[in-house]
Amino acid sequence: MKSWRRNFLLLVAFTSTAAMPGFGQAAAPAAAPDFSGLWSHPWLPGFEPLASGPTSLINKQRRPDGVSNVLQLVGDYTNPILKPEAAATVKAFGELSMNHFGFHNPRNQCWPNGVPFILSSNGVQMFQFPDHITMIYQTDHQTRQVRMNAQHPAKVTPSWYGDSVGHYEGDTLVIDTVGFKAGPYAMVDWFGTPQSPALHVIERYRMLDYDAAKDGLERASKENALPLPAAVDLNYRGKHLQLQFTVEDSNVFTTPWSATVTYGKPVVGWVEQVCAENPNKYGTEEDAQVPAAGKADF
Repeated sequence: MKSWRRNFLLLVAFTSTAAMPGFGQAAAPAAAPDFSGLWSHPWLPGFEPLASGPTSLINKQRRPDGVSNVLQLVGDYTNPILKPEAAATVKAFGELSMNHFGFHNPRNQCWPNGVPFILSSNGVQMFQFPDHITMIYQTDHQTRQVRMNAQHPAKVTPSWYGDSVGHYEGDTLVIDTVGFKAGPYAMVDWFGTPQSPALHVIERYRMLDYDAAKDGLERASKENALPLPAAVDLNYRGKHLQLQFTVEDSNVFTTPWSATVTYGKPVVGWVEQVCAENPNKYGTEEDAQVPAAGKADF
């Protein structure tokens, strides 16, 4: 009788286990997070410095209300992340900004912004596919391609936005980018922080409830100017998209540093925006040095 009962209990246990999802086979992969739609981040200059630890530069020039004066971009060249030569470069650009109309950067000269500069764009849209992700930015509709579940080639051919490979870690999209081509106005941020071929950027995107995203939004408001009327719904309490990125460049920085960009719900649609359509400044400053071909492509 005892033997019969033991066998019966073993049969029940085996049957229950066999009925469980994934028994005898690999567990189904978790669904990728959905980042589709338009996401807005209208603050300028754009990055959200962290409250502690190595983080992005802030603007030394402030408006009366305490936020960044985007008409005078003087990066904090005393930030300990900067090596001496890089600090001197940032300081020199700040002096230009104070003494004249500013200085050239990839945004105002209609050149590809590169990474991480393009991360300060006022909006982004992702198109997710199993083998790649396409990212379109509101600034001049600049486009990046991210190869999913792939490796960097042994020898990377430098390009404007670098070689980007991505994968999902649970609810987080992780993008690793190397191999940047430095244009004539290449810089890491609006303050003229330089870059070198050693530049390496890691981005981590995830969806956050409003309570979790609020810290990033408050840091954005504290540090950056918000053009009015705001292009983002400041009362929106739904899901937000937050990017946390880390920058490494041993030729420029003393240590890796990180910052965030927290995207909300836009209240206006994207309009066509092409910087190079009107590069003329009409005497207020010199014309933008728009990329031009010396001969026809075909």
